[in-house]
Amino acid sequence: MKRFKAMAAAACVALAVTQAAHAAQVGVHDPVMAKDGERYYVFSTGPGITFYSSRDMKSWTPEGRVFAGEPAWAKTAAPSFDGHIWAPDVQRHNGKYYLYYSVSGFGKNTSGIGVTVNKTLDPRSPDYKWEDKGLVLQSVPGRDVWNAIDSNVIEDKAGNGWMAFGSFWGGLKLVRLNADWTRPAEPQQWRTIAARERPAFTPDEEAGPAEIEAPFIFRKGDWYYLFASWGLCCQKEKSTYHVVVGRARDATGPYLDKDGKDMAKGGGSLVIKGDKDWVGLGHNGAYTFDGRDVLVLHAYETADQYQQKLKVLDIKWDAAGWPVVDPKQLNGYQSVLLPAR
Repeated sequence: MKRFKAMAAAACVALAVTQAAHAAQVGVHDPVMAKDGERYYVFSTGPGITFYSSRDMKSWTPEGRVFAGEPAWAKTAAPSFDGHIWAPDVQRHNGKYYLYYSVSGFGKNTSGIGVTVNKTLDPRSPDYKWEDKGLVLQSVPGRDVWNAIDSNVIEDKAGNGWMAFGSFWGGLKLVRLNADWTRPAEPQQWRTIAARERPAFTPDEEAGPAEIEAPFIFRKGDWYYLFASWGLCCQKEKSTYHVVVGRARDATGPYLDKDGKDMAKGGGSLVIKGDKDWVGLGHNGAYTFDGRDVLVLHAYETADQYQQKLKVLDIKWDAAGWPVVDPKQLNGYQSVLLPAR
């Protein structure tokens, strides 16, 4: 719940341009990325979902917002929804781009995940038009001890779509999607893929102390890697957000860490955490672009009053096939904000 209270304030500045010593940078929360044609696109939490484009993943052009207002169904699923759309995820399926997003009530698991679809990510294309497909799934206080936010979709080796989601409460869940990736194929048939300890007598309506969220499943060779964010986001110098990982031979798990511990039972091996210069880093995506594996996340810069910045970091792989991200890249990567086209 601490994350939710902070998020309401942090999201107000999540789309702002933050000033560095030499250049304006892109301020984002929960960034995700896709490539369409010769351009990369980053989508971020905030009013309407702001997005940016780039040819090199370094210099970024503002492209506006996905939603002019709020999704039509939002306040039905979350009556206290305040206009901030959280945690996008962008995927290509059946020749179109699917942008998943979350709405939520303040400090509650009154939440829903929706999806909107477009033929292209280029707002200058004549084919550019988002078509909202509405609610995919929702969590209801008193019924569900999990939270329907922070979605990520992965296609398995058999061509099935799976949605991972969750924040605090009972951890991270996974559900199979139907053929067009707009609804669960098996209603009420979600399974736990990662969790942290939740005291037995924590009231169901409370988030509790199980600090885990933002699942992202990345397929590499014969492995599926489940990245997750542990700790507290959006707390400035008190932020403890960091990224952990486990892996499995099947998209459905079990996801085991380097010590063989199941992530559903508290397992998770460290990928990257903050330092004195950067704190509260996480809510990542992982991608392969033109043979290059990258980790995309947000981080708070100590020297800039803990403003959130976009980071795109190279992923290397050790001899055992585990992801390695050098934290020195945090100071090496700087986004540059260009004027709007």
